Amino acid sequence: NIANTTIKDANPALFIAMSIFALAFVVLLLVRIPEPHQIVPTLRAGDNYSALSFRHFKLGAVAIFIYVGIEVAIPNFINVYLTTGTQDGGFAMDRTSAGVISGTYWFLMLVGRFLGAMVANKVSSRGMLLSVSLLGVILTVGAFLSPDSNMVSMPVINSDLSFSMVQTPLGVMLMVLVGLSTSVMWGGIFNLAVEGLGRYTSMASGIFMVMVCGGGIIPVIRGAVADSFGFRMSYLVIVFGLLYIIYYAIWGSRNVNRNINTL
Repeated sequence: NIANTTIKDANPALFIAMSIFALAFVVLLLVRIPEPHQIVPTLRAGDNYSALSFRHFKLGAVAIFIYVGIEVAIPNFINVYLTTGTQDGGFAMDRTSAGVISGTYWFLMLVGRFLGAMVANKVSSRGMLLSVSLLGVILTVGAFLSPDSNMVSMPVINSDLSFSMVQTPLGVMLMVLVGLSTSVMWGGIFNLAVEGLGRYTSMASGIFMVMVCGGGIIPVIRGAVADSFGFRMSYLVIVFGLLYIIYYAIWGSRNVNRNINTL
């Protein structure tokens, strides 16, 4: 009941959350957790190289930035589009149903990771990344071209915890299915980007973790495109991002700096 709700009504949940964090802090403070063995690169005279000296790693860092942005932007877009009023170009669906449909994207990411783990030893990182990126482009272009009048039924959980089927634009369902593609992209990009880095791999891993900031930037870009040109045009932000990942899988991931000593 939003009309009669104040911030103090959330205090019990906030206090519980703070208590859990405080307890976790105390436990981690008292428990001795050994650090894993770290390989520290040994600097040599005249050695001015780093992970950023490798072209395929730098392009891979950009790919991770774009990938995380795509991964976050899709469910964010689905939820905003479904709950926005029709007068503003949205679908005007109730927030509960829209949240479940948006959450289905994350569920399919979980499914995709299980499936990816089953075939990871049988398919190369390049082949898997290329395949799922192509699938993502096909699904996103299909969503872009699909008229809003094309409707499909999707299962949702209602506010009373009952199940039902709701009518949803076909384009939304296609974007939900992209979760199967984005589910395994991180591993593929990482494996290709650190290939041949040797003693620079630890540094590369740290840079990769910094590049997840794409998850906070790409959705803003897509939102700006949607505000300026409409929801449909914002699909192209995802398409261009996936096309870059395809480029990286085919050409950008090849190590052209094999002359650098990585031992």
